[in-house]
Amino acid sequence: MLEFEEILGYKFKNKSLLENALTHSSYANEVHSAYGSNERLEFLGDSILSIIVAEYLYMNFKNLPEGELTKLRASLVCEKTLSVFAKQIKIGDFLFLGKGEMHNHGNERASILADAFEAILAAIYLDGGMEAAKKHVLSFIIPELKDRDFEHFRDYKTLLQEVIQRNPEEKLSYVLTEESGPDHDKRFTVEVHLNSNVIGEGVGTSKKQAEQAAARQALQLLGMEE
Repeated sequence: MLEFEEILGYKFKNKSLLENALTHSSYANEVHSAYGSNERLEFLGDSILSIIVAEYLYMNFKNLPEGELTKLRASLVCEKTLSVFAKQIKIGDFLFLGKGEMHNHGNERASILADAFEAILAAIYLDGGMEAAKKHVLSFIIPELKDRDFEHFRDYKTLLQEVIQRNPEEKLSYVLTEESGPDHDKRFTVEVHLNSNVIGEGVGTSKKQAEQAAARQALQLLGMEE
């Protein structure tokens, strides 16, 4: 446990919380563990993780609308991402698994690793409070966000609207000029008009995507976007 605490960068006051967090149900059922499995901690950790990530995104991605924030949060707290985080701190090397689960390489399974990551977060929260939990989560989330390409998360329509609003007499509108392709592979072409002038055109698989592309082109024309 001491080795894992060093990797984790957190020293537990209550060691039983950490042991509980690392105990898979297969092991708990096999040896009748006094702590039970980590499933209840996983339940708590899932909620704590969502709150911490949502707060961080809200405070640091002020241009993203609610829908894009939701998608970004989902991509950060999904099983695939959490299992990667779990591997970074070698959770699989310290899990208590039943013989069958160990034989089937359960310590490498994404679902088990992700669940254990959430359970450990809950254990840190119960042992050290929200600040300790936040520090732990953000040590993974911040580097992960820095490695990502946010091109598809930028809300160009909102950015363009903010620019145009500086001149109240100017009017911005989006006009669908073309729709083509079969239902399963539609293509939309949209122009963005400033008063009666076309300042951008975009193509996308949805009208919303085409409008975003048109707004981006308009921002480029205005020298506001590379």
